[in-house]
Amino acid sequence: MKTIDLRKKSIVDLEKELIEIRKAQFSARMQISTQQSNKIDQLGKMQKDIARIKTILAEKSKET
Repeated sequence: MKTIDLRKKSIVDLEKELIEIRKAQFSARMQISTQQSNKIDQLGKMQKDIARIKTILAEKSKET
């Protein structure tokens, strides 16, 4: 997920994206813990995406 693309989105869209990524992160953690998946690197990528979205949401809230 690119930061440039995220900056173009509205606050509502960013919040929806954040919820979707958190749901995906939860399901990935459950799959890893039950040994249905071994893609541990996805968790780090999701965590970075969550941090990016939160940062941009904070910047946008300061603007208004």
